[in-house]
Amino acid sequence: MPKTDLKSKTPDELETLLSNYKKEGMNLRFQKSMGQLEKPSRIKFVRKEIARIKTLLNIQEKKTNA
Repeated sequence: MPKTDLKSKTPDELETLLSNYKKEGMNLRFQKSMGQLEKPSRIKFVRKEIARIKTLLNIQEKKTNA
């Protein structure tokens, strides 16, 4: 998802996306351990998306606290 799309979302929407990506990451890890993972690059993508969402949530939180 492009960075500009994430910036336009509300904190609640970001939290929902974050939980979805965390679940997907967990499923990918299980698939990897079982040898059933078809797209290993998806793990890297999910990790980066989680980091992007967390960064935006932290920025938004600091703006409200400042």
